[in-house]
Amino acid sequence: MRYTSPELLEHLASAYVLGTLHGGARRRFERLLRDRADVRARVTQWEARLGQLATSVPAHKPSAKVWAAIAARTKPTAPQRALQAKPSWLGWLKPAGFGLGGLAAGVVAASAFFLAMPTLFMSSDQLAMRSGERLPQSYVGLLTDAQGNGKLLVSSLRHGKTMTVKVIGPITPPATGTLVLWAVPASGPAFSLGTVPASGSAVSMLPDTSEKLLSKVSKLVVTLEASATPATPSATVVFSGNCAKLW
Repeated sequence: MRYTSPELLEHLASAYVLGTLHGGARRRFERLLRDRADVRARVTQWEARLGQLATSVPAHKPSAKVWAAIAARTKPTAPQRALQAKPSWLGWLKPAGFGLGGLAAGVVAASAFFLAMPTLFMSSDQLAMRSGERLPQSYVGLLTDAQGNGKLLVSSLRHGKTMTVKVIGPITPPATGTLVLWAVPASGPAFSLGTVPASGSAVSMLPDTSEKLLSKVSKLVVTLEASATPATPSATVVFSGNCAKLW
């Protein structure tokens, strides 16, 4: 497969950061990640974007079982401790004339190259974030229920073609029907942006860039529908919120 489609790369990068890319597809993408600066830039953008969105989710204290499982996987066994006590791999570099001095020189050279041409590794948005100037340009929406409780966080990069819907409050799945997300322009008919997950996050492809689809959208609503692809929204509005420009 030739990874030349921007839409495909956006989808793979978002799935990789979210952790939904598995098996052979994830291994192939990791090889691509090592070889291509543009792919690394996309992943960096998604990491920063989702990292900022994660701050809106209430913190949850892990259970004792979680910490026990982490310790079981990370705590070295007796044979592993014995191996760790042996000389490190740096010792193998000295006979070849590549000691600590050579290693330090390589690190300095790589750092200088990155500082000289950072755009090879990072997008302009990401560079701005690193310097504390701004977040990536995005369309975002916080949808609440009738009582004002936050339920969904919707986001899409301004010139991207994917949309992330993240559940930030408990949602009771409907006994019948499907929850559908709609964009409501200031003038004109509403149009569907896809279905809403009952928990976690979902990334969906958009038919065009967010700039073209959402530039005139003032409101986002979720309705209960009989099918996942209705032509028009029903009168049963479950969640609603404003669509805002983050720039």
